[in-house]
Amino acid sequence: MSESSDHGSSGRGEDPSGGPAVPGDRPWLGSPDWTLVPQSPDWDEAWLAARADDEYPGDLESYEDPDNAPPPGMDDDQLVALIAEAREVTAEQARAAELAARLGHTAVLAAIGAEGAGRRGPGMPGSAQTYPGEYASRAAGFASGKPLDLAPGCAALASFLEDTAGDDDRYGGASDDELLGVICAWDRAEANASARKHAAVAELTRRRPAPGCAVAGPARMPEGVDEFTGRELGAVLGVSARDAGEMLYLAWYLEVNLPGTKAAFRAGILSRDKAAVIAHATALLDPDEARAAEAMVLDRAGSLTPGALKAAIGRAVMEVNPEKARKRREQMARRTRVERWAEDSGNAGLAGRELPPAQVLAADQRVTAWAKQLRKAGLDGDMDQLRARAFMDLLLGTDSRPLASTPDGTRRQDGTGGTGRGDGPDGCGPGEPRDPAPTGPLSGVIPPGFAGRVTLTIPAATLLGLADRPGEMAGIGPIDPDLARDLAGAAARSPRSTWCLTVTDRQGHAIGHGCARPAPAAGRRHRGTRDTPGGPGGPGPPGRASFTLTLADQPGPPGGYRTWRFVTGIPGQRDWLLQVGPIPTDGCDHRHEANSHDPGVMLRHLAQVRHATCTGPGCRRPSSRCDFEHNIPYETGGRTCMCNGNPKCRFDHRVKQDPRWHVEQLENGDVRWTTPSGRQYVTEPTRYPI
Repeated sequence: MSESSDHGSSGRGEDPSGGPAVPGDRPWLGSPDWTLVPQSPDWDEAWLAARADDEYPGDLESYEDPDNAPPPGMDDDQLVALIAEAREVTAEQARAAELAARLGHTAVLAAIGAEGAGRRGPGMPGSAQTYPGEYASRAAGFASGKPLDLAPGCAALASFLEDTAGDDDRYGGASDDELLGVICAWDRAEANASARKHAAVAELTRRRPAPGCAVAGPARMPEGVDEFTGRELGAVLGVSARDAGEMLYLAWYLEVNLPGTKAAFRAGILSRDKAAVIAHATALLDPDEARAAEAMVLDRAGSLTPGALKAAIGRAVMEVNPEKARKRREQMARRTRVERWAEDSGNAGLAGRELPPAQVLAADQRVTAWAKQLRKAGLDGDMDQLRARAFMDLLLGTDSRPLASTPDGTRRQDGTGGTGRGDGPDGCGPGEPRDPAPTGPLSGVIPPGFAGRVTLTIPAATLLGLADRPGEMAGIGPIDPDLARDLAGAAARSPRSTWCLTVTDRQGHAIGHGCARPAPAAGRRHRGTRDTPGGPGGPGPPGRASFTLTLADQPGPPGGYRTWRFVTGIPGQRDWLLQVGPIPTDGCDHRHEANSHDPGVMLRHLAQVRHATCTGPGCRRPSSRCDFEHNIPYETGGRTCMCNGNPKCRFDHRVKQDPRWHVEQLENGDVRWTTPSGRQYVTEPTRYPI
């Protein structure tokens, strides 16, 4: 229908004179002057034809739509680019929504409940509400409540993250909220990748069952894994057998005992460390008990710190089966020990493990009490530093208080200070001597009674003061040049210390070695002489070592590296002679071959010099605690010689004897291992500091 007027008035609701329109000015809809006329089928065409006769509109493409004009300052090309970007962002939004819908949290919801599934990632609570707003950047999908902020970890999520990062990893245009969402998403993607890796490790376990272990249960996992699988996995990943064993352990428990933890791990709600906390705590439980314990903490595990999660799952285990928890504590008490390790800074750590809790609390209180005495005596440092000093005082029987802080301003005859009334850190009374406290330039660095009974490796140039190159101490690791010289000086003051000289090539591999023996009395220099012409080193303070190393008069053995005289510079100490002989690196002259299975002292020592640690792939056990292992067994004609022997710990000795493994010792001292999978790994001789 159309509305047609019989009047030709052009008025549009107002009087031509400009006054307001009233009903009497012109007919209105429904008035007697209006007539409804049926519309003909070709009405639109007729109307357009009539309009065309009146006016030609011209090229419509040349007209600019005011409602769709480019923003001010933007030309057509820029507008096209803007539209393309808008379409890309819209597509990104659609992909994000599709991903969230496709991945969903159905499996995770079933395993850990809605509250746990709503968590953004390891340790961070996610939003349960989508906030209104436009997609302003490529990272907008990771804003609070947006689809990617709640999506579980997976390869598709990682693909979104990679696109969002840009070529420069600067996340251009992302707000702080979006960037934090990106970080949480990477955390979930990282956890998902780790979970998939552990699933692959579980499959390796299925293929390496321990002898006699049948597979059982829905996971089809054997009850035990072949004992050498950790060495094989460690070799391929470049980690120790112990670290590889941790992976095998976690993979097994996730498959067999902890399906909820496995699902949360795979979704990215739990990190690898948190999954390991749950696995270790529930290891003493059977599968049903383990699932009951994990169910008590899984709804909040993602938001707990590892320490808080450890406490929570520990309580859950005690609630599920307190008797097993007690038995584990008693069993682990039999593994009580003291551990030492190297700190990344170059210092060291010392701690007691699996000790009785009551005694630990009492010992901790005693350390604090003595630290307060040190602070009262005027020692500098905060409470942590004073507790560390008190800890060492109690262990070494020393007293770090200044002399003036003791009641009478003097130390007892034993040098510890105090009054003889048992007021020292160890409560010693009269007639109970203690080692004197360290004094002088080495005070606080070298403890009393220190002797070189561990392997201390120092470049000769560092020892002689010609260069500042780091040394190394067995069981500790690299040590800085100053500490290396201090330790060598302390060792020099002890007559129990022994000295060896190792010659290396440019890569640090040992090519020559000699052990010191006391020089004949006739060859001893006058102890007051400290400035031997032509000898490195020089004068030093009284009582301090001043090392020199010079060529001796007598020649060395044929084909050797001559004989050297080593002087510590300590009054009363003898000079040392070092006869250096070669260590074979390309062919062997069998000069140290033994005629029996036992290698003898020198051959064993030289094998330990060439390989300072076990030759098993990834093993770091000191060679001094390893077997001299014949590569070709002695019983089948193998030599007891450098060309057929190297140090192996008992575990790697047994690995080598497994028929699935193959081990070769090459002429240059390398040991080549071939694993059951056919992969090969080479353990080269030790690289010493040069």
